[in-house]
Amino acid sequence: MLGTIVNVAAILIGGCLGLLLKRGIPERLSDTLMKGLGLCTLYIGVSGSLEGSNTLVLIISMVVGTLLGEGMDLDAKLNCFAVWMEKKFQGKNGKVSVAEGFITSSLLFCVGAMAIVGSLQSGLTGNHETLYTKSMLDFTSSIIFASSLGVGVLFSAAFVLVYQGAITLLAQWISPFLTDAVVAEMNCVGYVIIIGLALNMLGVTKLKIMNFVPAIFLPILLCQFL
Repeated sequence: MLGTIVNVAAILIGGCLGLLLKRGIPERLSDTLMKGLGLCTLYIGVSGSLEGSNTLVLIISMVVGTLLGEGMDLDAKLNCFAVWMEKKFQGKNGKVSVAEGFITSSLLFCVGAMAIVGSLQSGLTGNHETLYTKSMLDFTSSIIFASSLGVGVLFSAAFVLVYQGAITLLAQWISPFLTDAVVAEMNCVGYVIIIGLALNMLGVTKLKIMNFVPAIFLPILLCQFL
């Protein structure tokens, strides 16, 4: 778990530095920065989504995953939790919510091969090098995102702890299922969801992103049959 703990610490420290920077950024500049981050996120999503090779896995994962997410209404549950937090931490302009910062940063920190492969290496061999490298990247990203998205970025550290920690602790049991092909399809689905996330950041759509998240894990099952 050392690699994951270092990763979580990097996000918390970077997020706190970002919040300090946020205080000195004018509202107009903050809004422009937000749109710039949205464009960068769109690029990340588009480039990452090309990792997949089985379109059928992507389509079925998105359909079934969305049905599961909507059935559990994950987005509403998250927002219920965030409402009282927003009253404490939301800025005067009221434009950026705790939930938005949490969802955006959680997906960006957890979607990708480094999170999965690094956690597997950590759990199977005790090699934390990949997660250490990811920690440096997440440290820089958390500074940038916290300066625009606010305190919600800090709460994403908890999601990273649970997600990567679970993979690390269960590594010896789940590693046979997480082949290169499965990881590639999981990344593809995750990055397609990030495209939706980017469109929300740019103000183009108002998608309930959290309701799509279950789709990320379905390739683990689907790749056994397709």
